[in-house]
Amino acid sequence: MSDIHQAHTALGDVAARTLSNATKTVPMMGAITPRWLVHLLQWVPVEAGIYRVNKVKSETSIAVDCSSLDEKVLPQTYVDYEEWGREYRLNAVNTVLDVHTRVADLYSSPHNQIHEQLRLTIETVKERQESELINNAEYGLLNNVSQSQKVSTRSGAPTPDDLDELISLVWKEPGFFLAHPKAIAAFGREATWRGTPPPTVSLFGSQFLTWRGLPLIPTDKLKIENGKTNIILLRTGESRQGVVGLYQPNLTDEVHMGLSVRFMGINHKAIASYLVSLYCSLAVLTEDALGVLENVDVGQYHEYK
Repeated sequence: MSDIHQAHTALGDVAARTLSNATKTVPMMGAITPRWLVHLLQWVPVEAGIYRVNKVKSETSIAVDCSSLDEKVLPQTYVDYEEWGREYRLNAVNTVLDVHTRVADLYSSPHNQIHEQLRLTIETVKERQESELINNAEYGLLNNVSQSQKVSTRSGAPTPDDLDELISLVWKEPGFFLAHPKAIAAFGREATWRGTPPPTVSLFGSQFLTWRGLPLIPTDKLKIENGKTNIILLRTGESRQGVVGLYQPNLTDEVHMGLSVRFMGINHKAIASYLVSLYCSLAVLTEDALGVLENVDVGQYHEYK
């Protein structure tokens, strides 16, 4: 004889779900980051994909006089230029997105398949853009630091003294530090252990640690290798002779700054293709606009007593 308590007396959950619609999110992707560097750079439009940085050939040869004597013969001088400045060319981050038209036609409710495929592809392209701004062999920040603008940590872990040393290299209106989140955490531990916990500041609706009033901006594009990484300090803006981002304006089918999406057609297999292109580069206008703290150990901890 079956137990009456085991018999169904009302509609069950599993059967009920056949008449219900689940609320669905758009596709999530853990690789998406805030990309603060892109937000904080000044972006300069580039004509014909080339940006030339012109400089004074010899700054010390410009003669001036400061004297209270009347009728003194004043020095004669002129400012000479380098005959050919460094030219930066825009690089392209490209990919071709393929979407089967049957999938787009049949499965685009409640979320449009083409829109979501493009959105995630564009996010990936922008993530690559920030990585290139830091690591590109030609124009990336790490590969454009002058030897005189490099300093190594004194004891491995990033200390307040180390960041002060970095500030002394980029002392003309420095903008912000750029570091891996683990490097920022390591600095926070060192500063707190010394009794000087770093204050925070609110930017873009988020909280950032600061040192000497300069925010420490996190990015996972600064790599950690064998427990070591780098911390960058930079000055930004053309008027400050700092670091500037470069982009191509007025692209055909432009959807974001320097980024375009072009429909390439449908092939005989009913596959629709879209070309996603992002054109960008970066220029360091003067050597002292950029400095780096090297050999930053992110694995040191302290026992608080």
